[in-house]
Amino acid sequence: MTNDTRDTCNRADNLNDPENAYTLSPLQAGPPCCDPEPLLSVENLSLHYADKIALENISLDIYRGCITALIGPSGCGKTSFLSSLNRLTDMIPGCRVSGSIRFDGLNVRSPDLDVQGLRRDIGMIFQKPVPFPLSIRRNIELPLREHGMRGQAEINDRLQEVLRDVGLWEEVKDRLEAPAQALSGGQQQRLCIARALALQPKVLLMDEPCSALDPIASAVVEDLIKRLQGRYTIVIVTHNLAQARRIANYAALFWMQERGGRLIEFGRCQQVFEAPAHHLTAAYVSGRRG
Repeated sequence: MTNDTRDTCNRADNLNDPENAYTLSPLQAGPPCCDPEPLLSVENLSLHYADKIALENISLDIYRGCITALIGPSGCGKTSFLSSLNRLTDMIPGCRVSGSIRFDGLNVRSPDLDVQGLRRDIGMIFQKPVPFPLSIRRNIELPLREHGMRGQAEINDRLQEVLRDVGLWEEVKDRLEAPAQALSGGQQQRLCIARALALQPKVLLMDEPCSALDPIASAVVEDLIKRLQGRYTIVIVTHNLAQARRIANYAALFWMQERGGRLIEFGRCQQVFEAPAHHLTAAYVSGRRG
């Protein structure tokens, strides 16, 4: 991290003005699992749906190998921010994005960018599990073949590898031809994560991946996310503040203000929860707001 970046992360505007530009908490050294090296850098990102402002002037770095939790009340732009990182926003009629997003040195918003390649490198896991209406095996095979893998032996090896990664192999190895939709909700979500991992992404975007699951299945997926830390860079939207504290290295609080969703505070997760710099953050993590 450069001195300029550290200075930017240390800046704090008027903490008593909730309408003011976002405030970034002091950024301490990265957690033991990773170096504080930006993999995704977002600067002055704004997003509109037709005439409605969803996000305004968002700037933050996503650090390589770390888990970053996006927290805040419903409707403050967290999912919109997530979707902008791999240009899923391109698929939304009337959506306009401005500002800069750089991924591993690439300009994500370049009109010449290979968007399919971007989404291979930055995978998305949705709130509700969305397995293809195919067999368990075909859920993994299909994206591999779509992205050019042809050898069946190589496909079989990758399939077993990712199903082991998500803890599904022993549960499904004898019924790979069974419909994926016959799996339980938690198993379906782990299959969707395995499907994303099969393409060997650098980043996993997760939009409330546990919110549609029962507590036991949610705990299994949460443990999986923690095991993936370090191997992948993970950005997760969650309304479960306890979950964010358990799994995240960094936390970013989004808040809806008059002009749209704003980034209020960003920093090490422990600092954001235990010594927040902004009064809105303190109110939200204590349960007094939101």
